[in-house]
Amino acid sequence: MNALAQLGMVSDSPRNIQMSPVSSSVLEDIKDYFVEKDGMKFAGTHLLVDLWDATNLADPDLIDRTLCEAALAAGATILHSHFHHFTPNGGVSGVVVLAESHISIHTWPERDFAAVDIFMCGACDPHLAIPVMQRTFQAARVELDEQRRGRVG
Repeated sequence: MNALAQLGMVSDSPRNIQMSPVSSSVLEDIKDYFVEKDGMKFAGTHLLVDLWDATNLADPDLIDRTLCEAALAAGATILHSHFHHFTPNGGVSGVVVLAESHISIHTWPERDFAAVDIFMCGACDPHLAIPVMQRTFQAARVELDEQRRGRVG
């Protein structure tokens, strides 16, 4: 069976959503959450963080608390979090949904490895989340890849 259907995320009938035109006065009141940095305008910063030789990767509650603390340290607004604990290896997958986007994690305790995905827009600084995670997970090696998503021009 389709995994999305099992989660109740698939509809049998398409939705017909009709949008009414937006007046120019309403558009003027809309805040633009795109970022301007180094002469570039973009939607937000996307960090891919690999944590190697890490610890504390099998406790979903600890991971939830750590990623929520990391989100707050970055200046983000937490909307919801959800984590799943896998057996028998004890890995954890989860996400903290933010008003500014998300932080997700997938852990492989048997390999002392975690893959973290941080995407934030607006005034948030996703780099500030890394020291919080490092304090809990004690990674001997942190690999970081950064992308500016939604670049304009």
